[in-house]
Amino acid sequence: MDQINAVAKAINGYFDLMYDADDDRFPEVFHDACLIHGMREGQLAAWSAAEFRDLMRGRQSPAAMKSPREQQILTIEQTAPDLAAARVRVRIGQVRFVDHLVFHHIDGRWLVTSKAFHVAAVLPPE
Repeated sequence: MDQINAVAKAINGYFDLMYDADDDRFPEVFHDACLIHGMREGQLAAWSAAEFRDLMRGRQSPAAMKSPREQQILTIEQTAPDLAAARVRVRIGQVRFVDHLVFHHIDGRWLVTSKAFHVAAVLPPE
């Protein structure tokens, strides 16, 4: 159970990064080899960790936009001593995502090594 709590803590770091978009915290959440992918407008979008980091740098953070902070851990499963998976819900601006995160325990930390996202809803402007 201690490792599940450690993964939950890593997920909370992910939530903070997605909301604040603090570039300095990116390496604390994502491994350099991470792949990010999901469907956008009927097409598969895929980015390396570096490309995704650039995308985050290029957008205004939800915190700066004073967007509501919506996030929820839906599931966590540790499948091996160094491997865990989680399904989370997170809102970025007007878009609500369901993200599937794969974590590996590397150098004493749980890092996201794969992120598959699904656009669950696009919300009307407030």
